[in-house]
Amino acid sequence: MSILIRGGRVLDPHSGRDAQADIAIASGRVVRIGTLPAGFVADRVLDASGCWVLPGLVDLNVRLGEPGNEHAGMLESEMTAAVAGGVTSLVCPPDTDPILDEPGLVEMLRMRAEKLHQARVFPQGALTRGLDGRILSELVQLTLAGCVAFGQAEKPIVDTRVLQRALQYAATFGYPVWLRPLEPWLCGGVAASGLVATRKGLSGVPALSETIALHVIFELLRGMATDAGGPHVHLCRISSAAGVALLRAARAEGLQVTADVSIHSLLLTDEDIADFDSRARLLPPLRQDADRQALSDALADGTIDALVSDHTPVRSDAKELPFALAEPGATGLELLLPLALQWGRQAGGPGLQRALSVVTHGPAAVLGSALGTLGASCGRIVEGGAADLCIVDPDQSWQARAGELRSQGKLTPFAERMLEGRVRHTLVGGHVAYSRPGAAG
Repeated sequence: MSILIRGGRVLDPHSGRDAQADIAIASGRVVRIGTLPAGFVADRVLDASGCWVLPGLVDLNVRLGEPGNEHAGMLESEMTAAVAGGVTSLVCPPDTDPILDEPGLVEMLRMRAEKLHQARVFPQGALTRGLDGRILSELVQLTLAGCVAFGQAEKPIVDTRVLQRALQYAATFGYPVWLRPLEPWLCGGVAASGLVATRKGLSGVPALSETIALHVIFELLRGMATDAGGPHVHLCRISSAAGVALLRAARAEGLQVTADVSIHSLLLTDEDIADFDSRARLLPPLRQDADRQALSDALADGTIDALVSDHTPVRSDAKELPFALAEPGATGLELLLPLALQWGRQAGGPGLQRALSVVTHGPAAVLGSALGTLGASCGRIVEGGAADLCIVDPDQSWQARAGELRSQGKLTPFAERMLEGRVRHTLVGGHVAYSRPGAAG
């Protein structure tokens, strides 16, 4: 099918493009930006007047509920939530049920996702069998099955020798390792250590739980660095100012590390726990404003590469419990774009182009060669590249009401906030995967 996107403001943060232009799409690819090619006839025209045309968003941390919840239709609902939020590529962490440590499970997830013709799913495999931190998974077979990286999700590796072997193996074969820095004996609380946790009588998680783990990771990387470089380690959901300082020093030193931050840690603090609001029961826990500011500065200056939704659909009954007993997590796929825009627009914020870059080509660059044939066009708008795009009405104000969210997870600490910017259409590989009801075209 050939599609013409007419009259939109085309914004591509990678190239710096910011101009009104038409986009011609055929055979799943962008064939022209600007003047249409001779003889081009569109089967469908999407009116983007007054809208932005953006690269499809790339989200590096999205829980889909499958494998494990096929009976609930979780994959269908979460993939619909993805394209409703303009997300065209996403990474699923390995802590599914069962865990993604078998090639057959990875292949099944990819096959089911492809049949839906919505967002592209890139599975992350379990670094160790069962995520138990003892025996490495069959990384070669998992890579052949489609895994783009390997990690432990929320399960720290207790034995440093196992982590060392994992990094050595990854360096040998070029496998990226994704780790959330967690010191196993200090990360068991439910709120960030500080005055709020003390005042509310909640068990605390000190910033040391992150920084000690970072020291271990960085020391291991230093010990195996060569002229050809060491393994690529991606640090998931950095949450503290002290962690940012260590990351900044490691990158200045030349260690091959990238990092992301969740939208919750970027815009919220432990004060948002309010009256034990379980919607703000998250992993990592919300920290103080000084941490939030340090994370914002690091994302703005490139020390942190990507912003993630940390989408974790949690059932309402698992949240309707005392704060300490509530299941951590919140919905986020449909909120990532407007919240990124809020960050870019706020006083002292980094501006529109940086806000868009951290949800498009920034995370795509973290994935790098793992994107395969999607390659350099992911997170970009480029002639000849895949037509993964979203058309956004930047001025539409809305609230994240539970009844309007496509995800089966309806709860978010941002529920009462007014958001600006809403997706009108999402295209994946030149296919219109989502159109908001009533949208033109």
